[in-house]
Amino acid sequence: MAQYRSAPGIRGNVTLLVLAEIGAMSLWFVSAAILPELTREVSLAPWRAGLLSTAVQIGFVLGALVLAVHGTSDRFDPRRVFAICALIAALSTLVLTVLPVGSLSQIVARAITGFCLAGVYPVGMKIAVGWTLRRRGLIVGILVGALTLGSAAPHGLALMGGTDWRVTVILAAGLSAVGAGLVLFMRLGPHHAIASAGFDASALMLAWRSRPVRLAFAGYLCHMWELYAFWAWIAAALAASFHLSGLADPEHAARLVAFFAIALGGAFCVPAGAMADRIGKARVAGGCMALSGAFAIATALSFGGPAWITAAVAILWGIAVIPDSAQFSALVADSAPSDRAGSLMTFQTALGFLLTAFTIQLSPILAQAFGWPIVLAAFGIGPLIGVEAMRRLAHLRRTSPDR
Repeated sequence: MAQYRSAPGIRGNVTLLVLAEIGAMSLWFVSAAILPELTREVSLAPWRAGLLSTAVQIGFVLGALVLAVHGTSDRFDPRRVFAICALIAALSTLVLTVLPVGSLSQIVARAITGFCLAGVYPVGMKIAVGWTLRRRGLIVGILVGALTLGSAAPHGLALMGGTDWRVTVILAAGLSAVGAGLVLFMRLGPHHAIASAGFDASALMLAWRSRPVRLAFAGYLCHMWELYAFWAWIAAALAASFHLSGLADPEHAARLVAFFAIALGGAFCVPAGAMADRIGKARVAGGCMALSGAFAIATALSFGGPAWITAAVAILWGIAVIPDSAQFSALVADSAPSDRAGSLMTFQTALGFLLTAFTIQLSPILAQAFGWPIVLAAFGIGPLIGVEAMRRLAHLRRTSPDR
């Protein structure tokens, strides 16, 4: 932690950033958290329900590419970019309360939210890494933990909102507005980069030509295969399982378990980041994916059985599913030329979130056709394949440390 002590104000400023990140990212899975109430109010087909979450992913991809090509966070104060995007995202979420449930206008509003969140999460990362050089694995882990806690927040807010889904939406929008205000009170770090080469399309061929970058991309895509689908649909899957188990209030129990599963995963991002700085990013990422894939299959096998077993395994899955996330971008940054790393990380993120749009949209449709156990087991395929990519990358970095 020496790097923390050498940068005056890092704790207070990063704390403000973390709180702002949690507030703004609480908007991401609002539609998934309130889905039971929405479907009771208006009968939603599985594909329509999926679109309310998929639209956020598509919006995020478009926003990330537009902001990267424009170089927005390099041209302007990133704190203001973060604040404006968080505030617009809050407003686009708030309008859900007055739009027809499941309508095209609600789907467009969710896409606008996703577009604006591209000015929150990646920009927050840029602000965070300006505070340290040597402990970036740790500090990126802290920000991913904040992202995860924010993603868990809608399930907690839904418990507070009760049967009125509009209360949940208003609370989430309020948290994002508070986050927009908090980020304006922090300072930029001593290593903040005020200039960047921006998005370089010619760099994208390195994603295939460079073996270390290619393996880092492969691991990230295998990770994203399950991550956002898990976050979006674990509450719905648990509710179905708990109903078969005979629980009196399966939806309430599912939300509670989903909240803890996602939130505890965020808490483990910090020690995982510190461990990655010590023993290697590829080793930590591979270990997390092995556990995550195993718990995905275990959750599928426990489906409909004793509720406490399914809940326990799902929480363990939630703990394992996210701590590796920060390390894939760091692996690209380590393996790519410094003037190409930003473009490659943008491309990596865009590919990953496009994949999540596919898995999120298909999950409820496949669940209706084949059942949630099949879908949950399929979630585990990605990380188990990713283990091999990380094994090869760890071996490559060990035998050729300059690559």
